[in-house]
Amino acid sequence: MKIDKTQIVEGKNGAKYINLDIWINDEEDKYGNHAGIKQSYKNGDAFESHYIGNGKKGIGWGDDSTTNPPQQSDADLDDSLPF
Repeated sequence: MKIDKTQIVEGKNGAKYINLDIWINDEEDKYGNHAGIKQSYKNGDAFESHYIGNGKKGIGWGDDSTTNPPQQSDADLDDSLPF
């Protein structure tokens, strides 16, 4: 799911922010993911959230792995984001 852009908040300095919850699991799931991300926001008196995506363990996550990080192509970039 994509970020709900109606929940982007502009700070006093003009920077833009969103609330994200990110968690890291002790064990990977059956797809090799170690983390999850969801966007959370307040809707009236209740807090709501929706799932955005997963994350895989990378270099610097507390292991001695020397593998190369995945390469990102220009096709993977979303230029429509305001930040």
